[in-house]
Amino acid sequence: MIDDNGDPAIRLWLRKEGGAWFGVAEHNGRLVATSVAASQDVASRILLQCLPRDASPVHGEGESGFADGTVRMLAAIEAGDESGKSFELDPAFLPEPAASVFRLVAAIPMGYASSYGNVAKAAGTIAREVGRLMMNNPLYPIVPCHRVVGSDFSLVGYRGATSGPDLDDKLARLRTEARGADGEKALEEARGLVVFPVEWVIARVERERRGEGRQMSLW
Repeated sequence: MIDDNGDPAIRLWLRKEGGAWFGVAEHNGRLVATSVAASQDVASRILLQCLPRDASPVHGEGESGFADGTVRMLAAIEAGDESGKSFELDPAFLPEPAASVFRLVAAIPMGYASSYGNVAKAAGTIAREVGRLMMNNPLYPIVPCHRVVGSDFSLVGYRGATSGPDLDDKLARLRTEARGADGEKALEEARGLVVFPVEWVIARVERERRGEGRQMSLW
């Protein structure tokens, strides 16, 4: 894919910040993908896996204020500070409606979750497409895909998965983010996306594990 300026290259940047390695893929100063890992090799591998199939990546050389600023933001998000979250997606590689889905999920505040169906309604797409995008999320930790769950607060994953290490990790992340919110709300700044306390999801999982309420819904 070549943009209007004739530049097909996605530039890759790797930086270490606060004990972790972060990857940034950008095209003309707009985000295409991000990654975080304990080592440079893993952060690089994850970043490459997140790129579109028709991408032509090159490793960035020299200084990059864009990469440095983005990495500082990613490190702050990983440390639990989302106050400085700000980003612009590259439309050549992240077109609509995927871009809207990513922006909406990025807007879900810490302490809250939303459903695949809620995100789909706000983005003007279908819930299964939201599930697909979350499974292949190229923008973690900017887009907190672990905050998207089933319509009945079930901790479920792509294609209705109800168990496994990925969902255990999803639950662990939600537990650390619980802030004692007491009800759902609509995010006016995110097309009215409805979010609800992560405690509702945690409570549903605990009931499930006690053998209660076995009927679950992904959408």
